[in-house]
This record gives sequence, C-alpha cells and structure tokens, in this order.
Amino acid sequence: MLRRSFCTGAASVLKETKWDALVIGGGHNGLTAAAYLARGGLSVAVIERRHVIGGAAVTEELVPGFKFSRCSYLQSLLRPSIISELELARHGLKLLKRSPSSFTPCLDGRYLLLGPDKELNHSEISKFSKRDADAYSIYENQLERFCKFTDLLLDSPTPESLQGTPSFTDRLKNKIHNSAFWTSCFNQALSLGQKDIVNFMDLLLSPASKVLNNWFESDVLKATLATDAVIGATGSVHTPGSGYLLLHHVMGETDGDHGVWSYVEGGMGSVSVAIGNAAREAGAHIVTNAELKLENSIKEFAALLIRKSNPENYQNVSQLMIKDSGVVDGILLADGTEVHSSIVLSNATPYKTFMELVPNNVLPEDFILSIKYSDYSSATTKINIAVDKLPQFECCKLSHPDSGPQHVGTIHIGSESMEEIDTACQEAVNGLPSRRPVIEMTIPSVLDKTISPPGKHVINLFIQYTPYKPSDGSWSDPAYRESFAKRCFSLIDEYAPGFSSSIISYDMLTPPDLEREIGLTGGNIFHGAMGLDSLFLMRPVKGWSNYKTPVQGLYLCGSGTHPGGGVMGAPGRNAANVVLQDHKKSSN
Repeated sequence: MLRRSFCTGAASVLKETKWDALVIGGGHNGLTAAAYLARGGLSVAVIERRHVIGGAAVTEELVPGFKFSRCSYLQSLLRPSIISELELARHGLKLLKRSPSSFTPCLDGRYLLLGPDKELNHSEISKFSKRDADAYSIYENQLERFCKFTDLLLDSPTPESLQGTPSFTDRLKNKIHNSAFWTSCFNQALSLGQKDIVNFMDLLLSPASKVLNNWFESDVLKATLATDAVIGATGSVHTPGSGYLLLHHVMGETDGDHGVWSYVEGGMGSVSVAIGNAAREAGAHIVTNAELKLENSIKEFAALLIRKSNPENYQNVSQLMIKDSGVVDGILLADGTEVHSSIVLSNATPYKTFMELVPNNVLPEDFILSIKYSDYSSATTKINIAVDKLPQFECCKLSHPDSGPQHVGTIHIGSESMEEIDTACQEAVNGLPSRRPVIEMTIPSVLDKTISPPGKHVINLFIQYTPYKPSDGSWSDPAYRESFAKRCFSLIDEYAPGFSSSIISYDMLTPPDLEREIGLTGGNIFHGAMGLDSLFLMRPVKGWSNYKTPVQGLYLCGSGTHPGGGVMGAPGRNAANVVLQDHKKSSN
C-alpha cells in the first residue's frame, strides 16, 4: 500500500499551494533557511520525514520522564548572527553555560579540569606540567585569533565561479563580488601578520598530534585537547589535516564568550524548536511525518501512473519532480501527492539528495562521480542513558550524591594519551569496534532540571571508534549491540565504580542507526568528512560550493555544504541568502 503519513489537512495545504520555495528536511539548517526565506517574503513549506523537527538537533523522551538530546548534545557553533536576527531567545532558546567545561579522570588517581576560568586552568595543568600551564593561555589566545579570521568565511557564501553560460553583466558582478571577498580575506590576513598566518597554515595542514606535541608535554592535556580533532571523524590524531578540527570545535561561542560550549534547556531540540518558531512567525509552513521516499515495491507502479497522466512534463519519477527543461517543479510525496515549486532546498546529505532524490539521467556524470565517491564514513556511536544517580569518580575522593565540578562539563573517558586514541582508531580501521573506546560523557541534567525526574539524570555518551560494518559481527544483532554497550559501561566503571548498576535504560545509535533514523549517510554527523579536500570551495564538491546544483532551482542547505557540520545554522542562512538573490534577479 502507499504510505500516507501526514495529516489530511497538511496534505491539502501542500497540494493546493504553489509555493515559492520548498525545503526538504526539518533539521536546524533547513529550518534556518526557511526562516530567512519567509522573512524575505517567499511562501515556504518545510517537509520533514519524522514526527519531530530538528534532524540531528532533536529532543526525544525515549524513557518516560527522561528527555534526551538524541544525536547532537552541545551548543557553541550556532552563529551569533542567527541567534540575534531570528531573536531565538524570544522564541524560547535558553543556553546554560558550563564551567568548568572539561573533566578528564585518570586511573592513577589524578584528574584534569579545564574551562573558561584561566586561573583554574593554570592551577589544574600545573599538576601535570608547569611548562604546559604557562603555554596553555598562549595556545588559547592563538586559536581565538584564528577563529576571528574564520568568522568572515563562516557567515558568507563561498566566492564560487559562475556555472553555466552567464551573461556579461552577471560575470562582471560575480568578479566584483569575489574580488571584494578576497580583498577582505587579504586584509584579515594582514591584521594577523605573517607569523600567525604561517602558524594558521601549519594548524590546517598538520596532524593534531604534531600541533599538540609542539605546544605541550603532558599526555593527559594533549589527549583531552586531541579529542576535539577526531570527534565525529574516522581519522586518527596522526591524520594530516586533523589539526583543522581542533579549530572547528573551538570557533563557536556562547553569549560572546569564544570557545565556550553550553547545554540547551530542554535539550538540543529546543534549538530547532526556537528556529522553527521563528520560521512559523515569519510565515513558513512546517509539515512533519511527510515521507518523500517511495517504497521500492510500489515505485514502478507510481512512476507508471504519473508518466501516463503527464507524459510530456517529466523525464522520470522520483522524489524530485524535474521538467524536461531541467528545471525543478517540486517534490513527490510517498502517497503520490505532488507539491509544486520552482525552488527546492535540500537539507538532506549530498549523497541522499543527488543519488536518491534526483531522477536518473539528470545530473552530469562527473558531478555524480564526485558525489558518489565523497567520504561519508563514520565511526561514531551515540548512547543515551537514564540513570538513578550520578557517577562517582574515584579520583575525586567524593562519596556524596550531589553534583560537583567534575559533572558539569565534558567528561573524557578512556583517552589519557594520544597513543590510546590512535590505538582505538586503528582497531576500527581493521574493522573492529575499539576495545577501549574513546568516550565523551556529558550529564546535561546537572544544569538542566527540565529533562529528568528529581534525583535522576540523563547521560550522553559520544563514542569512537565503531565501524559501519564490523568484521566480527553485525550491529543488527541485539547480542552484538549489547556486548559493545556493556564494553563502554565497563570502561566507565574503571573510573566511576558502580556506574553500570545505576543504568535504568539506554538507547544506542550506531552508524547504521544514524543513517536509518536521522538520514545521515554512512552515519556521518557532518553530512560528509571535513578533511581539507572537503572544505570551503571543495564542499560538497569542486565547482559547486555556493549551494547551487546542476539542477536549476535545486539548492543544498545542509551540513554537507560550506562551512560544514555541527549545529551551526550557517549553511541554512547562507543558502537562503543565495536563493533570495537568485529569486530577486529572476523576478526583475
């Protein structure tokens, strides 16, 4: 049977309206794009497959009384311009700053706390190395200068060359625009100075291990910082270019404080809800439970029906409707409903957009190959846990149930040296989930009292490295899944005895689960790897970094575009600005 998975009223509104723009996917970037498009005067509809908006930035009550940030779990990268322009605080966004922001327990009884308090950092690092304590503030200041340099890049579409056969006027305007962009970059570079520019290039190109070894001598400090360089990636701390991710994960801010990460009251879904509220207020229409993908068993039958009724209009039948002229004409929902628009923005991954949603024989062969062979690999697993008490870390010598500074920030488990991180990575390269996984534990309920019952807590585990297809089993095997989960819990027990016994229930998302549930190709949380060959003018592929695609009227607005992954909103905002410019030009 054809699956009808959205309400009749919503279907009627979608079908009977000729929309200025449609957005595929109600993740935070899609919602951001919709908000800006609606504010720009366009009639916009967002089509979300799941029952809840947010994509990977979503809150779900998986255990009664416990609300989990099911995928993403911390906020810092959301662009200040979006928070301000969309008035997200007025729409319910409340950020809970973390101080300290990091806790690394050690099996030898020591621990390391880090955060925005410079005196605390110096005191804590001095326990391991006085030299490192003195160097740390210099290291932080350098990264902050680099972050200011990248702000220009984050909030602007790329200076891409024009595609197709543009007019002389368009070529001239593009040349002027790109020249202005590169002039701004050059002025920013001059303000940094040659020494910092060389250091910046070294950071971009080097393995994180080289960068950190050049700065510090303490294994625990280097390992704590190195996790930022591998988070969400399949690479090691020794992978060239992993130094960039060190920067990517500190380039955000909370209320003007650079590099400060926060929890969001109500979970990460509150970010998406606030953006969604701003979009609705501007006039956008958001529909959930709307499935685009046709079931394989009925695809040919549905295609036959539409070809017979409109033989002259469409080349093929798929989720996107494209006229013979190569121009987008809207989308086709699972029940056969046609939703028309000459502008479609896809918040799906580049692979899903072009390999699954676009009909065959529409895209250039070289473009298809570039998309197909981009890196969507993932080694990430997320475990969301409901517990009846806080973990008590042996190194803190505390036995009372109240929260302390060690519970506030990100707790680094199983990574006391960069060699341990590399070993865990190499095991996954060989097809085996890490024997001693790298775990980032967060306990948002310490600061957010709205997401768990009194006295109980929500715990997030972000885990690496877990290959998509293990060589020693399958993630579809319940026993195999449980075995790995217990491996993670047992590792935490080494640092916080009794942790396993505190677990009420848990939810686990392996790379295939992230792909199936959230739509992340390969389980990659960034919609595609963020190596140097996949950034800026190369993201998602060379020649198409400005949110446009070879299909006229089809744009990308997700994390697979510049400036990349994380709950940033920049791809959605930038894409919307490009669409508004194109729409204005076509209307004149």
